Amino acid sequence: MSDQRDGLAGTKAFLGLEPTADPLRWRLPLRRELMTGGKFLYGGAGLAAAIAAMELSTGRPVVWATAQYLSYARMPGTLDVDVTISVAGRNTTQARCSVNQEGEEILHTLATLGRKDLPVGGTWATRPDVKPWQETREQLPDAIRGTVHEAIDMRIVHGVSRRQLIKGRTHRDPSGRAAFWLRIPGGRKVPDAADLAMVGDVVPSAFANVTGEPITGNSLDNTIRTARLVATEWVLADVQVHAIQDGFGYGRAHLWAEDGTLLGTASQSSVIRTPPV
Repeated sequence: MSDQRDGLAGTKAFLGLEPTADPLRWRLPLRRELMTGGKFLYGGAGLAAAIAAMELSTGRPVVWATAQYLSYARMPGTLDVDVTISVAGRNTTQARCSVNQEGEEILHTLATLGRKDLPVGGTWATRPDVKPWQETREQLPDAIRGTVHEAIDMRIVHGVSRRQLIKGRTHRDPSGRAAFWLRIPGGRKVPDAADLAMVGDVVPSAFANVTGEPITGNSLDNTIRTARLVATEWVLADVQVHAIQDGFGYGRAHLWAEDGTLLGTASQSSVIRTPPV
């Protein structure tokens, strides 16, 4: 597994993914630290588990991975994470992964894994000018302490939250933008695609800011693409909501390291929800 950078550090260690006698099958025991405040598996954790399983099974890093969310996984229980290698070439592997709970498919993931060294590269996105995470404070409600939200510790640095709108604040961002700092579980490291999946499940969090309505969304899909990976503990998610129409919302997030390096991107489709106040 020469292409694996960090073994079971960061998100891979946080998830608690367990090997089996079959090198293409893994198990993920569910626990509260992987759940949302709604008591179901956090979508980013599900995609991260699939990515981790594919990377560990193939020994290659994910270039891109996309998940389609089919159902909710809830405690108690253990997920079966099954990898299928479709094609393994000199530079890339094409793979897919199915995550199931007691025979019900929770999510399905496709991915390309590999690396090709070329002297050509660059970044053409622009990082937003926001305060560093050191100048922010924890914004975690007591009700979701102990869940995955405590581990990623999301902090708004451009925009407002659904909670602020519920409390009476008036705000609508015509730019369609929002920005958040999020922490990689386990501390500073060179992130992999599983780390980006954990912090990249953020597009629905921007819906309230851009509409001025206290709405959010449940992910239908999420696609992670990796760029230049450098050591960081916090990731800045710069979200651009593209559209909300007919009960669905779409957008992308650029994921930036603390030093301003573009780590990768995330894009999502979501069904709009208006959770109870």
